[in-house]
Amino acid sequence: MKNTIILFFLFSSLLVKAQIPVLDNYNQIWNTQSNNSSESMPLGGGDIGLNVWVEKGDLYFYFSRSGTFDEHNTLLKLGRVKVTLSPNPFEGKEGFYQELKLKEGYILVGQNDAKIKLWVDVFKPIIHLDLESENPLKMTASYESWRYKNRDSKGKANNANSYKWAPQGDIVTFKDSIDFENNGVKFYHRNREQTVFDVAVKQQEMESVKDQMMNPIVDLTFGGFMKGNNLKPDGTYLGKYQDTDFKGFNLTSIKPSKKQSLEIYLNTSQFDFNTWNNGLKILIAANKGRVEQAEKNTIKWWNNFWNRSFIHTQKSSSKAKDSVYQIGQNYQLFRYMLGCNAYGKYPTKFNGGLFTVDPVFTNPDLNFTPDFRNWGGGTMTAQNQRLVYFPMVKSGDFDMMKSQLDYYLGLQKNAELRSQVYWKHGGASFVEQLENFGLPNPAEYEWKRPADYDPGMEYNSWLEYEWDTVFEFCQMMLQQKEYAGEDIGKYNSFIISCLRFFDEHYQYLAKNRGRKALDGEGKLILFPGSGAETYKMANNANSTISALTVITEKLLNLSEKQLSKEEADYLKGFQTRIPPLNFGTFDGHKTLAPAKSWERINNSEVPQLYPVYPWGIYGIGKPDLETALNTWKYDTDAIKFRSHVGWKQDNIFAARLGLTAAAAKYNTLKMANSDRRFPAFWGPGFDWVPDHNWGGSGMIGMQEMLLQEADGKIYLFPAWPKDWNVHFKLHATQNTTVEVELNNGALKVLKVVPEERKKDVINLLGKSGAEKINLK
Repeated sequence: MKNTIILFFLFSSLLVKAQIPVLDNYNQIWNTQSNNSSESMPLGGGDIGLNVWVEKGDLYFYFSRSGTFDEHNTLLKLGRVKVTLSPNPFEGKEGFYQELKLKEGYILVGQNDAKIKLWVDVFKPIIHLDLESENPLKMTASYESWRYKNRDSKGKANNANSYKWAPQGDIVTFKDSIDFENNGVKFYHRNREQTVFDVAVKQQEMESVKDQMMNPIVDLTFGGFMKGNNLKPDGTYLGKYQDTDFKGFNLTSIKPSKKQSLEIYLNTSQFDFNTWNNGLKILIAANKGRVEQAEKNTIKWWNNFWNRSFIHTQKSSSKAKDSVYQIGQNYQLFRYMLGCNAYGKYPTKFNGGLFTVDPVFTNPDLNFTPDFRNWGGGTMTAQNQRLVYFPMVKSGDFDMMKSQLDYYLGLQKNAELRSQVYWKHGGASFVEQLENFGLPNPAEYEWKRPADYDPGMEYNSWLEYEWDTVFEFCQMMLQQKEYAGEDIGKYNSFIISCLRFFDEHYQYLAKNRGRKALDGEGKLILFPGSGAETYKMANNANSTISALTVITEKLLNLSEKQLSKEEADYLKGFQTRIPPLNFGTFDGHKTLAPAKSWERINNSEVPQLYPVYPWGIYGIGKPDLETALNTWKYDTDAIKFRSHVGWKQDNIFAARLGLTAAAAKYNTLKMANSDRRFPAFWGPGFDWVPDHNWGGSGMIGMQEMLLQEADGKIYLFPAWPKDWNVHFKLHATQNTTVEVELNNGALKVLKVVPEERKKDVINLLGKSGAEKINLK
């Protein structure tokens, strides 16, 4: 009998171990309070992000919103809220509970018969806090701001704005307007007329066209109003959190109650103050009587978000929250963080998104305000931003990509003016380290420049001649149609303008050097160029050639019916001027070269593998895979630079090449739990915490391990270990979704929509490298 019982439990245990987690397994549940803001939990919706934590019996949250740039282009937080209850149910260590409910998109905090629910309306910029308790409680909700006074920004503090290490005069973060009004607290920041835009325009000799340029930060007003139906003003106080002094504005319960609520209404606009203020009043009035429906709509949105794409993982014959479990958990958690800025006016920033906290928890030497983040607020680093947005293609989050793609669309005019002013030719000139008004970052542009240096160039050894990163966003624009069948006509002129810049600018440079605009084969001479930030003063960089080749071909294939005859003829002519890729050898093995030649190495990207990803010229089911594999195996730089940290793409390259063991290694390292309490708060890596290009590149790597496409074929498990259980749903071209469950090495579910694309599916699970090379 005893042996029978033991066998029964062993059998039951094996059954449990074989199960694949579902979304609810990934909810983060904390049973102790946090020590400080670095142990916070993210929450958000629409374009709002909160960091939520309970410390010493009080609930806190920072809150941020997309597009809240001040005069110096610092991405300012909107403030911090502290909630204190009396008698305090969060005193004592027993029974505390804080959970992020992923499926419904809210946080629940509870202890001693009291619970607080925090959620953000996806469709209106409103933050909600709902308190319920068994006994009547007094609630004090305090709006806390460190911008209650002007603050000097000195030294490394300026890394948070567009001046970085080269401030021009004294930099002051101007105080906000904060006061009690109508039983609530109104707070806002209104930008002055003179901003860093004016400084950059003058510095970069663009004043002749200044009146034609888009300026996104002049007269920008952002802020909001905090109120509750049982709350009234209750004085102010001064305090200090970590290294930053602040002023608090109390709203306290009129009388103790079992149910109480708090709302924060947010508004951002680039109009006069009265227009901003009226917009805020309209938002508040429109919310009356619609909270219950707004909550239902928000929950429905999150439910749909999770249903359209997911990856759940578990090692076969294991139920532990081990490394394989973690990559599925953290894929879901990071995608959730991206979902919090689904509809922002501006893209989710690579260097922290909406979820940065006090900088001393990233670097104890940086004792600045919670507004600080490294690498600027309004500065967009394209090499990093692309990794935040590329995973949204296969996760089917096309609605969320609009913030990033339309951001570029809005800068087209300013970028074209650059080409006209500096070189008197056409095309949109986009640089790396790009301000949100389309000009180079002033510090990276450099103030101390040789008198005869080209005013259209950044005087910067990392960034010089790096123009091609915009094409990865052109690729995403084209993928909107390729994957989702969307009308991308509005992007056509933008993409052509980016191509035209390369065509006309490199002919312009060649003519300045000599008589001919093209080489002896009638091709563009892409010199000086750049292979990412790594291979500098490059001649015909492969990353640029791949971009020009793929974008031109796809634009003609996907949009030819929407192109004018003149546009189509131009693109076909341009195709004939694109130079071929370059190759090299290592130990007798043919490899992809970074460029035809280069003069120095500045960084540690591996652009010789960009023809593999993102450009997809080489890969599973495509010709000459062996050359790309040789590049991974034998190129000494590719080997030396290999890592999982931050924006490194080795996890993606390995997956794209069908290298199962290497893909498993680097994706496991990439998507392991972070060093912080919330598992997906990675970094700083090369950037800041939470490092969003770390998470984005991890998502891409996992997607590529599971699903790739070539020549109309859908390849399942091109780099997935056979002993990793997985249940996933991802998007493919032609409006296709693929849902698969792999359990203990067996395919349990294969659902392809539309059904007719099931014939295109090829299962590569367990296939050898030779078999992948020989795929046709």
